[in-house]
Amino acid sequence: MVLEKTSDSAPKPGVNRELAGLDALELTAGTRKNPLIRVYSALWPIVTALAIFLFAWQCVVWSGWRDPWVLPGPAEVLPVFWDTVTSGKTWDAVGLTMQRAVVGFALAVLIGGAVGALVSQSWVLRRAFGSLITGLQTMPSIAWFPLAILLFKLSEGAILFVVVLGAAPSIANGLISGVDYTSPILLRAGKVMGLKGFGRYRHLVIPASLPSFVAGLKQGWAFAWRSLMAGELLVIIGVQSLGTLLTFSRELNQTSEMISVMFIILIIGVVVDQLFGLADRSLRNRWGLDDSNR
Repeated sequence: MVLEKTSDSAPKPGVNRELAGLDALELTAGTRKNPLIRVYSALWPIVTALAIFLFAWQCVVWSGWRDPWVLPGPAEVLPVFWDTVTSGKTWDAVGLTMQRAVVGFALAVLIGGAVGALVSQSWVLRRAFGSLITGLQTMPSIAWFPLAILLFKLSEGAILFVVVLGAAPSIANGLISGVDYTSPILLRAGKVMGLKGFGRYRHLVIPASLPSFVAGLKQGWAFAWRSLMAGELLVIIGVQSLGTLLTFSRELNQTSEMISVMFIILIIGVVVDQLFGLADRSLRNRWGLDDSNR
């Protein structure tokens, strides 16, 4: 920051100290953290939470609340978890489950994005379908399965039907909220610059609504993942998936295998959540909304 000096008014010492402080703040905002420190900052809360969880689990086992064959401790489950993770059968099941999740979520993004775009632009559609979309979002996915089985029988279509209905309302609501919360200042600036019609939404409204839309995608993925797990537990088609591994482990009283599969489902959910978090942070950095850069 440059301080202009005039011949008749010299800067005061107090003003110089304040300006030097502002310069220091600007320089600090531009520095980047060491990558190792960033990795450590990201991992230590997760490792601490995992250690607390394992200790609490072992305490429940030590209390004798259930027999060890019903609720084994971490020492019995973790070796089985390693064997499960390194098994080719498990990865085949993960591949099929992830294929269903990606296809269902992609369909939900297309349908939810189209519905959200239409409803956000028409007050008639908003009054007609706004509350209905929110109602569908809060409806438990398990309630859709009787209808899905009647329509598609025990097939892949029944699972995808419920996954799409579980995720699409959240994605639509995310886009509608993003459009609603577009800053009036941006809208006025776009009007002054001559943006109107489709160009106004292409270059102004849609980019401004992206943070809320990404939040809607993240929530939609969570609903899709829950719906998919419920579908694989109820619709047993004959091929190996994470849901069928859970069901067979329970029926054979293989509790350690069952808990290991539950851990795999949890880890996939955490990894996908981190990917959405990375996309959200990148978007906030680009929009200048990240508090760490202020």
